[in-house]
Amino acid sequence: MDTVLAIFSGLAFIAYGLSLFFSNKMKSEFERFQLQRFMYLVGSLEILGGLGQLIGIFVNPLLVFSSIGLSILMLMGVLTRVRLKDNFILILPAFFFLILNSYLFFKFI
Repeated sequence: MDTVLAIFSGLAFIAYGLSLFFSNKMKSEFERFQLQRFMYLVGSLEILGGLGQLIGIFVNPLLVFSSIGLSILMLMGVLTRVRLKDNFILILPAFFFLILNSYLFFKFI
């Protein structure tokens, strides 16, 4: 089951990371966050973290490192949305992936 969670998280982060390079909606979100200068960095880190989780299924230290890195990114995402006073529904995806990746980190450490 934990392997399925790692695969799910890895694929989700690859997809979301790629969307930061190609989606006008994501560009407008980062402008709303006043973080547009970090958009490509965040996208790159999400893609690398997602790939790290997929490869990490076979190389445990990579899964651990990727999971904690993605947890930190999602913590920053939650804090950004709280700072903007977004409602809970908008905060929920980042919070879900924060919990999921924190779980994966502690499970595989």
